[in-house]
Amino acid sequence: MGQIPQQDELVLVTVKKIVPYGAFCTLDEYNGKEAFVHISEVAPRWIKNIHEFLSEGQHLVAKVWRVDVEKNQIDISLKRVTDAERKAKLEESRKERRAAKLFEVALKLAKSTKNEESGARQALIEKYGSLVEALEEIGAKGQAAIEGLKIEKGLAKALIEVATRNARKAKAEVSGLLTLYSHAPDGIHRIKKILQLSPAAVQGAEISIHYLGAPKYQIKVVADDYKTAEKMLSDAASQILSAAKEEGAVAEFSRTQGRK
Repeated sequence: MGQIPQQDELVLVTVKKIVPYGAFCTLDEYNGKEAFVHISEVAPRWIKNIHEFLSEGQHLVAKVWRVDVEKNQIDISLKRVTDAERKAKLEESRKERRAAKLFEVALKLAKSTKNEESGARQALIEKYGSLVEALEEIGAKGQAAIEGLKIEKGLAKALIEVATRNARKAKAEVSGLLTLYSHAPDGIHRIKKILQLSPAAVQGAEISIHYLGAPKYQIKVVADDYKTAEKMLSDAASQILSAAKEEGAVAEFSRTQGRK
């Protein structure tokens, strides 16, 4: 990461000091650099007592909404972070911490030197962008994932051993509840048409619809990451609602808790 976050970036923060008009926070991913959240950016409604929402030492996901480089001032918002963004950021952070620990395990297993560690880290990040992606690729492809990279043989072997056991890419699963019915004489035919056409139009994820008992259905999406799964579920729901309107059917959709 750079020296300062970019506008609209999601960041992990820790509440440092609370004042009547807001709170000073540290940016956990930027060496504790300070940012400020105004009381108006804490919650979507008016706040009488900020202490009802924040406490010192609290860890949160925030969105950077203004950066003044000249004044060295970073303003963040809590209310502008959606539930989907918060979950995705926390999952990303969890994966990064786990990848760092697995990398350390491989280093100890290979008894690597600082130079070997630095060289391997640089090579993996240059190719894959992050240790998370690198270890997941090694876990899935083994030796082929590090072919041609300048990584000491002992460390390469340790990375393969650790990654194949612990770093296989997990799937993200999200779901929603669909209520769908029609009063038309051919209502059953219309419902079947809606359910058959809409999910097939969504690409990039595995989508399934399960009958729960009239008029309830579950839409489930499984993808490589939470963000993609959320988008695919949203797209599928939008298409179903649109198709239902065209067919004169009644449709409602609500998000249910996902798991990863």
